Amino acid sequence: MLLFFAFNSANAQNDREELEKRRIELRNEIKRINELRISNQKKQRSVLGQVEDLNQQIKSTENLIKVTNQQANLLTREINTNTNKIGQLRKELEKLKEDYAKMIRKSYKSKSQQSRIMFLLSSKSFLQAYKRLQYMKQYANYRQQQGEEIKAHTVELQQLNSQLVKQKEQKDKLIAENRKTRAQLEENRKSQQSLMVTIKKREGEFAAQIRNKQQEIDEIDRAIDRMIRESIAKANKESGSSSRDTYELTPAARALAADFANNKGKLPWPVRSGVVTMRFGKQPHPIVKSAIINNNGVRIDTDQGGKARAVFNGTVSEVQAVKGANMAVMVRHGDYITIYNNLEKVFVKRGDNVTTEEELGEIATSKTTGKTTLHFFIFKNTQKMDPADWIYQM
Repeated sequence: MLLFFAFNSANAQNDREELEKRRIELRNEIKRINELRISNQKKQRSVLGQVEDLNQQIKSTENLIKVTNQQANLLTREINTNTNKIGQLRKELEKLKEDYAKMIRKSYKSKSQQSRIMFLLSSKSFLQAYKRLQYMKQYANYRQQQGEEIKAHTVELQQLNSQLVKQKEQKDKLIAENRKTRAQLEENRKSQQSLMVTIKKREGEFAAQIRNKQQEIDEIDRAIDRMIRESIAKANKESGSSSRDTYELTPAARALAADFANNKGKLPWPVRSGVVTMRFGKQPHPIVKSAIINNNGVRIDTDQGGKARAVFNGTVSEVQAVKGANMAVMVRHGDYITIYNNLEKVFVKRGDNVTTEEELGEIATSKTTGKTTLHFFIFKNTQKMDPADWIYQM
């Protein structure tokens, strides 16, 4: 039973820590989005851009409310468990005290030294006298043990009561925080609805803007694809292979690729802190649903002056300018490739070996939108892959 409680307690502790970590991440994310929105409002951004920012903040706020509710529900379960345990402990303590009181009364009646000696002397044999002596010792030890159990139960009860008070305070704090977050969410939704009226009136115009933006994305994606194919051909030519679409792997490169694959879902983010503003693949635009957007990687908004970081050990295979997206750094991990695009400054050169989380360059900030956006891609040879499957909690 004790092992069961200890196991459940450890699980609850892990859940609490994980939820609190996620809650802090979401609060920081909302803070960053809000700072970007305020900064962008000063730059007289388009209505579409404002709604996109607002939409991102609403999604993050909804996630924060969800996580906070999970924390409150977990605390409710823990409070109920502790309340039940306190009730059980109180019953056990009452029983222990009752038994101990009976024992003390019985001890008091026969406590005189003469009574104990007579109890021993009245034995019919030496063996019986020895057994009676052992019984007296065991009885005294048992009484002492009962006293220690009462002390231990009392201390545990005090600790549980103290823990219960803290848990109730934490829950009240989370509920109050959620109330404020919900109020902010409602304000954001009202602002969103007001802007959406403008978008509905000019939907055709905005759809054309999105199509133009998609053409820019397609052009960047084609440039990235060319860079990969040229890099593979160049590397294979240097190694004496004629293959054009897949890397010819040495034993060391094969081992690195296997290590990269084994870390799927556990790789660090390519920025210290950021928000995914465009995900991988074909999807309806989050605001103008009639417009479809497609992306071969992800776009991550981060703080101004933010740095791109390698997500795994590897070798810089290319550093190139990409039209419309500044500089791109390509890092090879066996036959896996990660690409960090839209860099204003680059800190590495072709042939450099880099380590996990090493800074590769400074991400460019758009003069038009005020956003600092990294375009991040993962490929296996020429096969594009969804970074969200590889990066931890993306």
